[in-house]
Amino acid sequence: MRALIIDDERLARKELSKLLEEHPSIEIVGEAVNADEAEQMITELNPDLLFLDIQMPGRTGFQLLESLESVPLVVFTTAYDEFALKAFEVNALDYLLKPITAERLERSNP
Repeated sequence: MRALIIDDERLARKELSKLLEEHPSIEIVGEAVNADEAEQMITELNPDLLFLDIQMPGRTGFQLLESLESVPLVVFTTAYDEFALKAFEVNALDYLLKPITAERLERSNP
């Protein structure tokens, strides 16, 4: 499964990328720091899965999804629990709270 990590925090992207090394079925095809960059990368790379932060400068993760014609599978990765209901309303596979642990990521099973 080809995945794109979208998060404005460099350390969060690096940590998630490191955790995903234990999941050989997931290939990280890129990282984006905001929704604008992500939208372009989604068009170019056509990932199967997004690991998507919600609160980012500019547009939110939800606004990014609204702008896409075809939405890949989504696992939200965020520090805020108050968006969980909305995440599942947009058919998220999972909602991971930061800091993400290897055990919780394993249960996500994208």
